[in-house]
Amino acid sequence: MSTITETKLPAGTWNADAVHSQVGFEVAYIVGTFRGTFSPFEATLEVHEDGTASLRGATRVEGIRVQDENLTAHLLSPDFFDAERAPEITFSSDAIRVEGGRVAVEGEISIKGTAQPLTLAGTITGAGQDAYGNERVGLKLEGVVDRTAFGIDWNNPLPSGEPALADDVTLVAEVSFVRAA
Repeated sequence: MSTITETKLPAGTWNADAVHSQVGFEVAYIVGTFRGTFSPFEATLEVHEDGTASLRGATRVEGIRVQDENLTAHLLSPDFFDAERAPEITFSSDAIRVEGGRVAVEGEISIKGTAQPLTLAGTITGAGQDAYGNERVGLKLEGVVDRTAFGIDWNNPLPSGEPALADDVTLVAEVSFVRAA
């Protein structure tokens, strides 16, 4: 495991190792945080010799994982992701900047057929070779979207009149990429 902050992405084509990665979300709910993940997902990082880079990712909505099966069914319904009509979430970026160990990824996310800009920020978590000789690079990224911009408007008012579920959702990704052959 690398303890040195990486300041650039190594050139090459890199595919996400979904077994050693996680993509998910966090949203304020009543007095806590509701969390979920998407599995499986796919992501490819393409880094050119001149340092320009692109990132593409996708997941099937039906791959959402939360703590309660009943909640999963509700999230797949038209109240939330509407998995039957909009089965995939995608992200794409051709604007990745690395400055002093920080990464900024400006791209577009598409949920329920609606595309919105999304900026992810984070770090390169390391670059090196694993025990099997595979070259790896890791990224840890976060960004915030307003779920209502995608038509995800469901909420339940509390006795105080406040909504139970926040509109802002933090997207979190910790991805281990392996150099493509």
